[in-house]
Amino acid sequence: MKNMEAARRGRRGRQGGGLLLVVLAALLLLLLALARGASAWAHGGLAGGAGERRYMDLAMRRMESVRSSFVARRELATSTAASSSRVYHVTDYGADPTGGADATAAINSAIADAFRRPSNATMTGGIPDLGGAEIHLDGGSYLLKGPLSLPASGGGNLKIHSGSLRAADDFPTDRYLIELSAKAAGGGGGSSPAMSYYYEYVTLRDLMLDCNYRGGGVRVVDSLRVGVDNCYVVHFATDGVAVSGGHETFVRNTFLGQHMTTGGDPGERSFTGTGIRLDGNDNSVSDVVVFSAATGIMVTGGANAISGVHCYNKATGFGGAGIYLKVPGLTQTWITNCYMDYTGIVAEDPVLLHVSGSFFLGDANVVLKAVNGVARGVQIVGNLFNGRGKGVDIVELDGEFATVEQVYVAQNAATGMTVRSTTARAAAEGNGSSWTVDFSPVLLFPDRIGHVQYSLAAGDAFPGHALRNVSGNRVVIATDAAVSATVHVLVDQNSS
Repeated sequence: MKNMEAARRGRRGRQGGGLLLVVLAALLLLLLALARGASAWAHGGLAGGAGERRYMDLAMRRMESVRSSFVARRELATSTAASSSRVYHVTDYGADPTGGADATAAINSAIADAFRRPSNATMTGGIPDLGGAEIHLDGGSYLLKGPLSLPASGGGNLKIHSGSLRAADDFPTDRYLIELSAKAAGGGGGSSPAMSYYYEYVTLRDLMLDCNYRGGGVRVVDSLRVGVDNCYVVHFATDGVAVSGGHETFVRNTFLGQHMTTGGDPGERSFTGTGIRLDGNDNSVSDVVVFSAATGIMVTGGANAISGVHCYNKATGFGGAGIYLKVPGLTQTWITNCYMDYTGIVAEDPVLLHVSGSFFLGDANVVLKAVNGVARGVQIVGNLFNGRGKGVDIVELDGEFATVEQVYVAQNAATGMTVRSTTARAAAEGNGSSWTVDFSPVLLFPDRIGHVQYSLAAGDAFPGHALRNVSGNRVVIATDAAVSATVHVLVDQNSS
C-alpha cells in the first residue's frame, strides 16, 4: 500500500508539472500576441486593433486547446490507474464501517470484483490467478447477516485483511463468517475437477471475527495453501476455524475463544464448540492460543503438525480436551513445544504419533484411547508434567491394546504426577537364591515386557543364575545357590 500511495503521489506530481508547462506556454502565446498587436497598432493605427484582437483570439484558442488536451490525458490516466488497481476497499462499495448496517452484500460485491481475473494466468490445476488482489476492510467494523462467500468459480492469490466482522443476531447458525467453499457458494464443479481444489494461496490476515454465538468463524474447504494469520476469533458456537479436505492450511499467530476469559471462568464447565477443526491432511497450527472451548483442536485427518500451541480451553476434569486426535489407525501427527494448561491430549489408536518438548500443567496428560486396540510408532518423549499430587499418570491408557509396536514413552519428568514409561530400570539386593523386581508401578502397558537385560553382582561368589520368570510386569532372577547379591534389571515393553 505504501508503494501504491507513493506511485500515486508521483503521478500527481507529474500531472502538476504538466499543468505548469501548459500555463507557461499559454503566457508566452499571450505575450507574443500583445507584442504583435502593439506593433500592428504602431504601424496601422485603428487597423492595428483588429490585428491585436486576432492575435489575442488565436492565443486564447491555442491555450484552451492545450488545456483541454491535458485535462483529457489526466482523466484518462486517473481512470486507467483506478481501473487497474487490484485493491478493493469495501467502503467504496457502500459497506458501513461503523457496524450500523448490514455490510454482507457490499463486501461480497467487492469480493466478486476481485475474482474478475486480470489475466489468463493460472495456478495449480487451472485455478485462476487473481494477481494478488486485496479485499481491504479499512480498519472498520462490519455487521454481517450472512457469510462472506468466495465465488464458486474458484481463484487464488488473494488477501482479505485489516478489519472486524461481527455476526448479526439473525446470522445463520450453520454458516461461517468467511467461507472458502465452492459448494456453499452454489458450485458443483471447480477449477480443478481432477483434484477438486477450488482456492489456492488465499490469506486471511489481521482480522477480528466475532461470531456472536451464531455459527463459526472461518471455513476452508478443498483449498490449497491457505493462511489464517494474526486473527482473533471469538464467540463461535461451532468452530473458530474449520478445515475440510485440501492441503496445507496454515493457522498461525491466532487467538480463539468461545468466551472472553483469561482462565478460571465460572462458566467453564458449560463451554462448547471447537477452536480449530482439522478434517484434512498436511495442515499446520503454530503459535496459537485457544482460551475457551470444549475442545481446543480436533484432528480428524492425518499428517498434521501442531507446535507452539497454548490450550486452556476447558479443563480435562470438566470434560474438555486440549488436542483430540480422532484418527484411529493412522494418526501421523506431531505435537511439539506446546503448553497444555489443565487440558490434555487424547489420541485414538495412535499410529505414528510424536509428542515432545511440551509442558503439561494441572494434571493435564496424554491419554491413549483404544478403539481397535492398536498402538504403533508412538513417541512421547522429553516432556514436563506438573500435577496436583492426586496420582494422575502422565500417560494414561483408556481401554486395552492388543497390538503394541515401537511405542516409546521415556525421558519425561514430572512432579505431583505418576511417571509412566515403556522402559525402566531397577535393582534388588538380598541374601538368597531368588530376586524379584516389580516394574508394574512404572511401566505403561500391563503385563507386557518384551526385552530384559540384567546383571548379578555377588562379590567373591560365582553362582549360576538365570531369568526364571517374566509376568505381571515382574522379573524374577534365580541362582543355583544362596548368595548375598545385587541384581540390576533393565526392561523394555517393545520386543526389539
